[in-house]
Amino acid sequence: MEPHGLITLLTDFGEADYFVPAVKGVLFSINPAARAIDLTHHIPAQDIEAAAFTLGACYHHFPARTIHLAVVDPGVGSARRPIVVVAGEQYFVGPDNGLFSYVYAREQEVRVFHATREEYFRHPVSATFQGRDVFAPVAAHLSLGLDVEAVGTEIEDYIRFDLPQPSASANGRIAGQIIHIDRFGNCVTNFTTGELNPHQAPSSPRLICGGREITHFVTHFAEVQQPDELFAYPGSAGYWEIGVWRNSAADCLNAQRGMEVSLEFKSQD
Repeated sequence: MEPHGLITLLTDFGEADYFVPAVKGVLFSINPAARAIDLTHHIPAQDIEAAAFTLGACYHHFPARTIHLAVVDPGVGSARRPIVVVAGEQYFVGPDNGLFSYVYAREQEVRVFHATREEYFRHPVSATFQGRDVFAPVAAHLSLGLDVEAVGTEIEDYIRFDLPQPSASANGRIAGQIIHIDRFGNCVTNFTTGELNPHQAPSSPRLICGGREITHFVTHFAEVQQPDELFAYPGSAGYWEIGVWRNSAADCLNAQRGMEVSLEFKSQD
């Protein structure tokens, strides 16, 4: 694959400090023709799982050869490796800490390289700001057409965390969990249409979460306009989500990521 100059940025840096402009300054110093697009800089601090979900939900909407620079890096300065991933006809640059786990799960062909060639780093390399000094310059050089094999050695022992999968029990209940909560308070579960398709279910489905029972399954928010009435809908990231009309489902459920959600099929008799 021949890279081009489109680079996305995803970090937990926020926008109040100098971190994001410093990263962009390095990118443009190496490749003034690069195009940098901010995915978000508002990932909760050091929240690798939130970053992994966010990147996994949107990277595949970008054109082939896009370079995704992702830095949520609580292990900066430690022995954790800087890596470049080639998957889905795209590139990913960031720390080897599980940040690209949704990419690994989605793509069938993945190659991962440990970035060790220091001639492609900015010097001196800060022990606390390798987003600027390692990841940004590597991404910029890739945008100029650097062969990915030139950044370092290909590895197979890269870090990936197990994405939570629904599990069925003997009583017919399927146990899942909330894997993400968006800024509106909608709760993203790990149920897909593989576990839940209300139109094909043999009996009435219901979700149980936080002691609440959810029996309304809709396609969009305006279908349920009752205050504080929880409902489920197929979200745009490919998972069923729990929402409330003009309110926060997370607040209604006192929910947090990892909270259990059960799927049951209630007899219609």
